[in-house]
Amino acid sequence: MKSLLATLALTTALTIPGLAMARPVTLTTTLNAYGGDGAYLALYVTDAAGAYKGTLWMAGGKSKYYSHLSDWSRGSAGDFSEISGITGASVGAGRSLKITLDLADALFDAGYELHIDAAVEDMRDSPSEVVAPLTSGGAGQAISGRRYIQSFTYDM
Repeated sequence: MKSLLATLALTTALTIPGLAMARPVTLTTTLNAYGGDGAYLALYVTDAAGAYKGTLWMAGGKSKYYSHLSDWSRGSAGDFSEISGITGASVGAGRSLKITLDLADALFDAGYELHIDAAVEDMRDSPSEVVAPLTSGGAGQAISGRRYIQSFTYDM
């Protein structure tokens, strides 16, 4: 229930500025079989100017590792209260993370981008591993990551 309330709060925060409706969007992140521990992932949104707007999901439960998600950490100012209730387990090599969230219609086709930072213990960090422009036409199209993420898609 706490996760649902936190997701609703974030969705509302991202919806109110545009006074728009929200739609369910399924985000699927599939990791490469990189041979290491589970990956910490931060999924967050930036506006057309690249300014951080909010966190959608955090995979990985130990906050001491969040600083390794450097672009997220810098944009969010490391505000752990923002991710309360929207945090799940780290994602193992070769596995997938699939979440469905309500995202504001105003985020699509308006220059917003979804970023995914990735970090794996004893391996290199990968800030902005994936950068996906949020467009209606981009739904369902796979985007490759740079290091740990094999593919990312969003479906509406």
